[in-house]
Amino acid sequence: MTDPLEEIGGRVDPQEIIELLDLTPLPGEGGMWSQVLLDDHSSAIYYLLAGDDFSAMHRLPHPETYHHYAGSPLELLVLGSDGSIDRPVLGSDLSAGQRPAVVVPGDAWQGSRCRGQWCLVGTTMAPPFSFDTLEIGGRDELQAQYPAAVETIIALTR
Repeated sequence: MTDPLEEIGGRVDPQEIIELLDLTPLPGEGGMWSQVLLDDHSSAIYYLLAGDDFSAMHRLPHPETYHHYAGSPLELLVLGSDGSIDRPVLGSDLSAGQRPAVVVPGDAWQGSRCRGQWCLVGTTMAPPFSFDTLEIGGRDELQAQYPAAVETIIALTR
């Protein structure tokens, strides 16, 4: 399946996406973002990971829905409060098990990394995202709670 952004004028440079969408660094978590909606009921963002950058393990109190827009697939690690470990892949190759949308439950630890040079996704939340409720995960604590995911936890913590 061909990526539409790569069809337009050849390969797209992540810096072009950053400029076109007015993305800025996301403090604490990593990646580049731009909030496109924020009201009393919900929020929506663009989120770009490029190169070796990743979304550090974090937790939010409400569900977050991811949507794949362009670029490589996004590999997520979701650690449930019940001890469960899920590794969904956000992308457009449905026959490979990727999904164009993934919902991360509230209070689950989550982190992600791009499976290629860059990936552009979006997330929506209702109630809306707030930095006051963002909790960045500690490597030692998460490794102790989820020993079966140690390797990925190390890769997704700063």
